[in-house]
Amino acid sequence: MTTTTAPPVDSRVIGLAHYAARAVLERVLSRHGVTFQQQITLRPAVADGPLDREALAGRVVASLKIDPAEARAVIGELLTKGLLAADGESIRATDAGRTLHDTVTAETAPVTARIYAGISAEDRAVAGRVLTTITERAEAELAAM
Repeated sequence: MTTTTAPPVDSRVIGLAHYAARAVLERVLSRHGVTFQQQITLRPAVADGPLDREALAGRVVASLKIDPAEARAVIGELLTKGLLAADGESIRATDAGRTLHDTVTAETAPVTARIYAGISAEDRAVAGRVLTTITERAEAELAAM
């Protein structure tokens, strides 16, 4: 569906875009028995690991805006599934975790390409700047609450 008259950006428009894109990812993740929260937790362990358990939990809290106990629980789920491994307080992605991450990335890449097709680099840059500003301001408001 192509929208000819775009509404001004607001929380609803941002939310609709987020949930539409998330639904695509969740469809792929469900085929592999992984949740959205687990994927968001696995990603930094693959990209930046090994990480201190609390540092990983902190990154998950910052990304998902969830309680630290919930982030630690998701880490525990990934440890149980064998997608993460612990060496004391150090957490790293296992070979299975890396393979899953790579598989999900490969499966979502063509869909992502279709979603972004025809959107100019300039428009994407503007949207990125606007969304970054909104994120920073919302996080400041959340911190003040």
